[in-house]
Amino acid sequence: MYFLYILECSDKSLYTGITVDLERRIKEHNDSCLGSKYTRARRPVKLVFSKKFKTRSLATKEELRIKGLKREEKLKLINIKGLK
Repeated sequence: MYFLYILECSDKSLYTGITVDLERRIKEHNDSCLGSKYTRARRPVKLVFSKKFKTRSLATKEELRIKGLKREEKLKLINIKGLK
């Protein structure tokens, strides 16, 4: 199972990624050097959206689609769907 997730950073920016272990990945973004370079400079982060996918391919396709959205569109997606 793969998870697509969106994090809200301390500067209110949004970060999108995929993982197989959502809890571990959020902890890495907040507490270790294993978090992305982008989020390391914007800690703490909080989970604002997640969705499960059966395959990495499906999760990656959705990640790329979301990364192409404007901020307003991402916020609308978060407000409509929220945490799953």
